[in-house]
Amino acid sequence: MGALSAWGRLSVPDSTLEFPMTVLAPQISMQLRTFAPDDPGGWQPMLDQALAMDAAGIDRLVVSDHVAFGEDLEAYGNPRTGGSAGGKQPTGPDGHWLEPLTVLTTIGALTERVRLGTGILLAALRRPVVLAKTAATIDVLTGGRLDLGVGVGWQRQEYEAAGLSFDGRGRLLDHTLEVCQTLWRESRASYSSAELSFEGIHQMPKPTQPGGVPIWISGTPNKAVARRLVTFGTGWIPWGSAMADPISGVAQMAEMVVAAGGDPSTLEVLGYAAIVRGGDGVVDLDATMGGVPALLDAGITDVRLSLAVPDGRQAATEYLTDVVSRFRAVTT
Repeated sequence: MGALSAWGRLSVPDSTLEFPMTVLAPQISMQLRTFAPDDPGGWQPMLDQALAMDAAGIDRLVVSDHVAFGEDLEAYGNPRTGGSAGGKQPTGPDGHWLEPLTVLTTIGALTERVRLGTGILLAALRRPVVLAKTAATIDVLTGGRLDLGVGVGWQRQEYEAAGLSFDGRGRLLDHTLEVCQTLWRESRASYSSAELSFEGIHQMPKPTQPGGVPIWISGTPNKAVARRLVTFGTGWIPWGSAMADPISGVAQMAEMVVAAGGDPSTLEVLGYAAIVRGGDGVVDLDATMGGVPALLDAGITDVRLSLAVPDGRQAATEYLTDVVSRFRAVTT
């Protein structure tokens, strides 16, 4: 299929926009498991998988984020507070979760080409000026390989433990992104909002990537997420029903982005490939890849594969090399 347009060939009602406009190469991404229900006794297997992803040609690896847990983990399945209907938190409150930016710093030092992302970072839990510095540093040291996927999260207790308002988390995220992009883009930075004001602030080095570290916005198709995409976003990470049905989700979000004054053809979008298993329970890679072209036609630019990877760096590299080869075969 070769290159594709973000958001496919959607014609948005009441709009003069016709797609495609922006040409992007299809990408394959995977999540690196940086958490465990109990102490795993070491994290070298996780690092080996990251090295295998880099060697095999995976385009982007992402890591998730939690800084603390309360005990109301059932909230993960409540979409009214940011959860996903029917979803289940993968660990208990004492699960071991590595801090994602620290993990990406380590992986960035060990790898050469794979892009490094968060999926997602609870950015509002970090002081904006410190997050801007940390992200810029990672981007510089990795040669411009960092992507920040951000979202508001679902856990009230996590915000309360940080001394922050859970109910105000949307504005907190906007504020955090405003400060980060100001510091990344202005040599002599000034900023003013209800939360913070500064003038004549210098922060170097700037990120390697022009305009700063790319921001991927997570959320369901709604007006707040569409506005955030238009204001800050490079890409969209669907959540909730849009994650389960990315084709319909893309169509909904495209309309909302246009209504918010943006151009959806300039945005990238993540979509999960449906993993197909044979009668023996083993993943059928050919059948799984058979569903990829439909995702690309709908406008997905980053295809996420949730696959169990063999233990050991060599075995993982061989397996993922085959996965990447099959992906390229249906996208070129």
